[in-house]
Amino acid sequence: MAQIGIIGGGNVGANTAFFLAERNLAHVCMYDVKDGLSTGKALDLMEAAPLRGYQYRVEGTDDIRQALDSQVLVIAAGEIRSPGEQREDLYERNATILDEVADRLAGYSGVIIVATEPVDPMTLRLVKHGFDPRRVIGIGGVLDSARLRALIARELGAAQEDVKATVIGRHSHDMIALPAYCSVAGVPVATLISGARFAELVEETRHAGDRIVELAQRTNSYYGPAAATTDVAEAVVHDTRRILSVSTVLTGQYGITDVAMSLPALIGAGGVERVLEPRLTDDELAQFAKSAASLKAHA
Repeated sequence: MAQIGIIGGGNVGANTAFFLAERNLAHVCMYDVKDGLSTGKALDLMEAAPLRGYQYRVEGTDDIRQALDSQVLVIAAGEIRSPGEQREDLYERNATILDEVADRLAGYSGVIIVATEPVDPMTLRLVKHGFDPRRVIGIGGVLDSARLRALIARELGAAQEDVKATVIGRHSHDMIALPAYCSVAGVPVATLISGARFAELVEETRHAGDRIVELAQRTNSYYGPAAATTDVAEAVVHDTRRILSVSTVLTGQYGITDVAMSLPALIGAGGVERVLEPRLTDDELAQFAKSAASLKAHA
């Protein structure tokens, strides 16, 4: 039976465990460096199991080795942003945490999903620890695409599931929405929303995480990241070969290497099975290259 391990029992980790349980996807084992935290949250979740019909167990552990006995491992450990901070401001603090986690993952050969911010540099950093780049997946583009889908659905009063959107590049204010790859029930979004209004929705998407931090004050976004993580985990565990915009270390796409950014990719049991290259406009290509150069400069 498949098991999904979660490193980090905070809001993102615990809600990922919740969404995984709700989907009856696999056994879940959650670890946190703080003794008792993951065990207590897992106990709370399992007490809901009779009411929610969970088929698989959710357990917490103070021994990371139990979480490592998993086909998929979610990295959700790290500090969160304060109002006024950007994702990049977390890099130094969370890089230290990620390095400590990576040392404890030595020999792990499953698929690793990165939810720790900033997602793109953390994805690259983990690969630099020696993990197979095809098996290290950041959730940035999945989350950004979901946020844009929600805004398009709100704008049109349409059902969420009928809206498709593709966002690539950095999980930051530099994210790149691709209107040519956005649609509602197969109808191109450009025929339903003016270019100017679409640009406003994209700008709202860019700042969605900031807005949550500003409003909530003491917490970052976690339902969205947990849901994005769950979608990626499901694609791996069930080998669904879904196309998801995920952060992965590029190997020549658009002439770019050695940097992690989101592009649509076929996700299966082996992680990133294939990276797709959408047809970009000259402006989109320039934005993508500029983001890559910025990431390399701060690597």
